[in-house]
Amino acid sequence: MTGTSSRLVNSVAWGSSTPEGGLGASGTAAPGNLGGKTILMSGGSRGIGLAIAERAARDGANVVLIAKTDNPDPRLEGTIHTAAAAIEAAGGKVLAVVGDVRDDDTIASAVAQAVSTFGGIDIVVNNASVISLDGTLKVSPKRYDLMQDVNVRGTFMLSKAALPHLLEAENPHILTLSPPLNFDPKWMGANPAYTLAKYGMTLTALGFAAEFAKQGVASNALWPRTTIATAAVANILGGDEMIRRSRTPAIMADAAHAILTSPSRELTGQAIIDEELLRTRGMEDFSGYAVDPTAELMIDLYVDK
Repeated sequence: MTGTSSRLVNSVAWGSSTPEGGLGASGTAAPGNLGGKTILMSGGSRGIGLAIAERAARDGANVVLIAKTDNPDPRLEGTIHTAAAAIEAAGGKVLAVVGDVRDDDTIASAVAQAVSTFGGIDIVVNNASVISLDGTLKVSPKRYDLMQDVNVRGTFMLSKAALPHLLEAENPHILTLSPPLNFDPKWMGANPAYTLAKYGMTLTALGFAAEFAKQGVASNALWPRTTIATAAVANILGGDEMIRRSRTPAIMADAAHAILTSPSRELTGQAIIDEELLRTRGMEDFSGYAVDPTAELMIDLYVDK
């Protein structure tokens, strides 16, 4: 496990799915915004997590990142420090905590620093995740344990540590980046170790929603309808051709913003697909999210159409 270091950059009905909320730059403006809210996020050095953080920063949000990438990695774009700079440039304030979401001391330190620096925590985004599409006979015990520790345990423990502060917040949300619970055999049999870890994240999110419904803490899962142009898609799912058939992380950022600006008592306990949510908010044209508008989009894992 790693230690921690930090850098401050100045800068109503259960299961309802159509409350009011804000869209991002790609959609129509709506009333809600995240100005002054404090977001605690696992991961976020790149990809979808960074896009969500930058979208919140445009409202003037405070973002506390827990991420391991302290130094450049030739296989991955960006570090926690380049992410912090991008969030600052977008208009937010950033606290960058170098550490591992598997480490309870890292989590405790990040929560304490968020509260001491920004006065509380309004939102938790469980973004950190490990992927391996190996079948049962090929997946190593080490990789299996890593997926369980980061994906499921990390989601549970980060949310648990922040919950005392979420219970004091106005319009508190937990958002977990995990898929709908699709039990079609084609998904259940494709890569059970990864599916177990991702579905574990979703079950955790839905469990929090039920447990804290009376206290008004929203908890939802969010997943893309199509593949998203990230390092994981490029390196694991299909390289440049798959990227060409993907959407940019901006669609997930806009969907997350719409969720996080919704009244917490009116949107909770849902496994949400990005495009479906944005359609309920009036968006009809999604071509601006496409990496290559001429390419046929690739539907993501666990989504049937």
